[in-house]
Amino acid sequence: MASRKAGTRAKGAAKAQRGSSNVFSMFEQAQIQEFKEAFSCIDQNRDGIICKSDLRETYSQLGKVNVPEEELDAMLQEGKGPINFTVFLSLFGEKLNGTDPEEAILSAFRMFDPSGKGVVNKDEFKQLLLTQADKFSPAEVEQMFALTPIDLAGNIDYKSLCYIITHGDEKEE
Repeated sequence: MASRKAGTRAKGAAKAQRGSSNVFSMFEQAQIQEFKEAFSCIDQNRDGIICKSDLRETYSQLGKVNVPEEELDAMLQEGKGPINFTVFLSLFGEKLNGTDPEEAILSAFRMFDPSGKGVVNKDEFKQLLLTQADKFSPAEVEQMFALTPIDLAGNIDYKSLCYIITHGDEKEE
């Protein structure tokens, strides 16, 4: 939840930073160029996709030989598919923004949804945000609720909220 608070605070300062619909909006042009250079250094066979042999060769050039297969596999699995430049950039964006994976955020919300309906009560949730752990200020709560899908009964659709937290809100752009 703490990373969500940090993400909510950052939204006011840099709204476009979260929109993975355009991952390039997360970074300044100079940063993108640096990532492109890093990607090119890792993509040893120059096919536009980082594969296990690319990682092994990069480690070798850095003086680290005998990298365990499991370690290389774990790196590649973070991309959840072929790692092209856009995926590479997205991975760094997630790491740099400090956003928890969507499933971790959903699991946290499920703790407050014992009936499994996919919603939490806005007022109860507001009280938790204001009084527990990494406390939100009233202004931060209102800022978050401005982007939060809330139904007429005062319930938050936390699955939609998790999507907004991890992928950005299309209305922002």
